[in-house]
Amino acid sequence: MTHCSPVPSRLAPLGVLLAVVLAPLPAGRAEAQGAEDRPRARDIGLAPGILAPGPLNSITDVPGVLVGQVTLMEGSDVRTGVTAILPHGGNIFQEKVPGAVHIGNAFGKLAGSTQVVELGTIETPIVLTNTLSVWDAARAVVAYTLALPGNEDVRSVNPLVGETNDGFLNDIRGFHVKEEHVLEAIRAASSGPVAEGAVGAGAGTSAFGWKGGIGASSRRLPESLGGYTLGALVQSNYGGVLMMDGLPVGEELDRYYLRDRVGPGGEGGAAEASDTNPDGSIMMVVGTDAPVRTAGLTRIARRVMLGLARTGATSSHGSGDFVIAFSSAPALRSTFRSDAPTEAAEVLRGDRLSPLFQAAIEATEEAVYNSMLKATTTTGRDGNTREAISIEDLLRVGARFNRLHPPSGR
Repeated sequence: MTHCSPVPSRLAPLGVLLAVVLAPLPAGRAEAQGAEDRPRARDIGLAPGILAPGPLNSITDVPGVLVGQVTLMEGSDVRTGVTAILPHGGNIFQEKVPGAVHIGNAFGKLAGSTQVVELGTIETPIVLTNTLSVWDAARAVVAYTLALPGNEDVRSVNPLVGETNDGFLNDIRGFHVKEEHVLEAIRAASSGPVAEGAVGAGAGTSAFGWKGGIGASSRRLPESLGGYTLGALVQSNYGGVLMMDGLPVGEELDRYYLRDRVGPGGEGGAAEASDTNPDGSIMMVVGTDAPVRTAGLTRIARRVMLGLARTGATSSHGSGDFVIAFSSAPALRSTFRSDAPTEAAEVLRGDRLSPLFQAAIEATEEAVYNSMLKATTTTGRDGNTREAISIEDLLRVGARFNRLHPPSGR
């Protein structure tokens, strides 16, 4: 996996840009590259916002947060997987973390969300998978939790499992995600770099007519604002009119929602093409080490939708746009049982949350870009193919606006 490079200048040398513009390349071509060869957003000059990322530019920059993934690429039609996010490495049921859920559009399945809204805590790993595997994944999360030492007397568990529908590329009706895959993802969770693109729960997803996937990013506030870190992880599988850090990529590359109706020669055209239909879903998970309880986390989660909007999302009728937010701050964890009638801990004041709002917007936006840039062209069910967005085509767009640059070594 590629670590983020130092923030590059937004203005690349004119000679480099002209070379990119003049280089021959069929429009819309996707390179035959592996994920390790494809850049992250900052490698080509996409650096949205004003705040600096953490060392890994990933959700695992948040202290205590772990991520594990299992990717299922089998035969000609299995393109799916599991992504697990652990707010901390201990017994999450015994040390619950403050949590919140925000729904941008509810065409989707987020098992366990109602209890999080009601109680304001998360007590299991957060698991992402495909739509029809939510219930199998939930069963696995319950089994994992019940088996942890110290949970022998537990009689109720609230698994938190989200999804997007990868049925275009994946044999989703085959129920290929099994309990052992979910357990493997949870047990493999680590604090290191997070694999992005067509991996884990993003193995079979699509975004804006190109290949989507798993993406992550982070922001670290300066010490004068508390020095807190906020990280985001997304499972992108949605659409609209793609914007990348202000660049009108979808329009420039002639692939966008309603293009068949309002684009050149499109008036009165046929129904929306399958590669520009905005239906789908996106799961967005944000974590922070800031001492924030549910009310503040809900406010942060709402701002995540602003980051999504910056990417050109439509939040269409058929899109499930869900945000899960949590704090990993040890002082705010709630023990399963306690003789104390109250909980006491310092909580960040509401009027100090605005920098975290900005961090959530920026990290979410960049996580989406990483999910697409690191994705690779994938062929799956019935020979359906989703091309990875072409880096060369993106550089062409950047050149028109005096932005972006080739990644080093290219």
